[in-house]
Amino acid sequence: MSRDGVEQARAYSARHGGISLLIIQGGRVVMEDYPNGGAANRANKIYSGTKSFFCLAALIACQEGLFRLDDPVSSVIHEWKSDPARQKITIRELMNFTSGLGASFQLHSDKVPDRNAAALRVPLVAGRGEAFTYGPSHGQVLCEVLKRKLSARGESPYSYVKSRILDPLGIGEIEYRKDQMGAPLVASGFRLTARQWARFGMMLLGGGSFRGRKIVSPDLLAEALCGSRANPMFGFGLWINQAAKKNGVREEDIEEELEAGWSDQRWSGACISRIAPPDLVAAVGSENQRLYVIPSLDLVVVRHGTGAKFSDAEFLRRLLKPRA
Repeated sequence: MSRDGVEQARAYSARHGGISLLIIQGGRVVMEDYPNGGAANRANKIYSGTKSFFCLAALIACQEGLFRLDDPVSSVIHEWKSDPARQKITIRELMNFTSGLGASFQLHSDKVPDRNAAALRVPLVAGRGEAFTYGPSHGQVLCEVLKRKLSARGESPYSYVKSRILDPLGIGEIEYRKDQMGAPLVASGFRLTARQWARFGMMLLGGGSFRGRKIVSPDLLAEALCGSRANPMFGFGLWINQAAKKNGVREEDIEEELEAGWSDQRWSGACISRIAPPDLVAAVGSENQRLYVIPSLDLVVVRHGTGAKFSDAEFLRRLLKPRA
């Protein structure tokens, strides 16, 4: 990256409501900026960036033999065994949002006392594997799967995330949203500083390892970075840029497209950024919270925002501006 590109990206982020920008390349901080009242020690909401932590926890559960990605959810959630439409939904389909469950955005509300129980009753709107339905329902069912598998060990979904991910990354205890039963809001709810979130990015950059400690196997992590037929841009809680260099591909504004109903969303033939390498991975949270990881550039970028208009493609076009 050029110095001018980094500065242009910093200025663009700040002009569009950015309150933090942290750029790390080759393990070295290239830029750290906290405009518009931001602060280095302030933990900000990462909204849907939370999803990737629980998806990673599910991969670690696979690694530890608790279940497999293509196991039916009904092997754990026995209530689904008698429902022909639900009995074959897999763990993988929960994680890539192709289970067919309706989005059920009301699960975000703190007025729902038991989000997991409510998620198990969410109506199906499509056949398994046929549609991408972005919303909190899949994550809360996944949370219940983890809860039931972990209960015999005396662990909870959050304690599992903490012991397997947050502690090894040096993040430790964090603030998060939970319901009256103590279940975390998987879809949204973590608060992290830019430096804390960057540690998750460094783990992705390290192929599942952080500072020499393996958190998840590279093979399992690779599963998280594969799109589905219904949405080639989305893996397990992470957005991918694999189509970037294909002819005729378009740059998609992810948050804008998600505003449309699930049946009106169009993800085929799209990418995050045409200028960015195809190995770009992004965690995308509402109000323009972003974690970008580009392994081929040894690059991690964290950006917190306040909801002002912001474009991934424009930001990356400035950041990755080639040297003169």
